[in-house]
Amino acid sequence: MSRIYIPYGTTEGQTAKIAEFIADVFQAHGHDAAAADIKDAGDAIPDGYDAVLVGGSVHVGKHEKYVGDFVRKNRDTLERLPSALFSVSMAAHGDTESAEGYVGKFEDETGWRPAQVGLFSGAIPYTHYELVKRLIMKRIASSQGSPDTDTSRDYVYTEWDGVKHFAEDFLARLQPAS
Repeated sequence: MSRIYIPYGTTEGQTAKIAEFIADVFQAHGHDAAAADIKDAGDAIPDGYDAVLVGGSVHVGKHEKYVGDFVRKNRDTLERLPSALFSVSMAAHGDTESAEGYVGKFEDETGWRPAQVGLFSGAIPYTHYELVKRLIMKRIASSQGSPDTDTSRDYVYTEWDGVKHFAEDFLARLQPAS
């Protein structure tokens, strides 16, 4: 059994949901996993963990600054322990090249090159936005040809089977070679 830490940054909550889902997958496989919002948990990796899976969401083309700060501060630990990154963006929903570009930029800014990276689509939670943001997001969705412009409901694009596969691949890398 491994102890796995899942620090994440989230703006609208979808990255938190993905981190919690990954923790559930790890626990279902008999591991001890803890998902923690970096804003609440602080910028250090607690002692006693065997692996770390960092998550961040992309807004206006960048991951949260505090997620980058966390990675820079903990880079030695992330390079020493098995670690990975998952990035949540709307670009991952049909524009993989841009989603990969956001991760490349993050890697350049932090100096961390994770051995495994997951790209996951996020969500448009219209019902959680204030009026101005709701209208801006509707305009952006419409300009990109999306039919998902009904602001009275939310749209979730995360492919949960893909998240589960990513988590299980990460666990497979933790198993000692026989």
